[in-house]
Amino acid sequence: MLTDVMTDERSKLQKTVKEHSDNLARLGKEIVEIKFNYKIIENTTEKYWENRIAEFKKYNEKAIEYYIQAHSLMNLIDKEQSGLFLLSISKLRQTGRRLLTDMGEVKNNPSIIKSKDKQQSKWSKDLREKLIESNTLCMNHEKNMSKIFREFYEKHLKDFLNESENI
Repeated sequence: MLTDVMTDERSKLQKTVKEHSDNLARLGKEIVEIKFNYKIIENTTEKYWENRIAEFKKYNEKAIEYYIQAHSLMNLIDKEQSGLFLLSISKLRQTGRRLLTDMGEVKNNPSIIKSKDKQQSKWSKDLREKLIESNTLCMNHEKNMSKIFREFYEKHLKDFLNESENI
């Protein structure tokens, strides 16, 4: 009887993990469709930066949704590690907001983005460097989160999901 209860609970957990995993796959496809790239292009038009900001907002919101779903999936298996991952989501939000702020400043002064401009003021150079720094920070943090989740998936979820498909 006890083994029946344990088997039933394991089956429920496998079903829940599978549902979360399917949602994660769907969100991953949506992120790919957005086609955002962190590469900074030296475009000096305000319209370009308006579009870039809108594109990043859309991408960042979907990425956060993806990582929240990843957190939910991790939380089913390992609460401690999922708690640490939740902190990473918060940092991703924070770095994304910082990048949006810096892009907004560039949008208001798009000529600062030209690295070859010899006449640039210190303020322009500093603003350009700030954009590059926040862009790199956000990109690297997201890469790190992706790596952490991939490792968690390989260690804890891959076999578990394969096992549920064989039942």
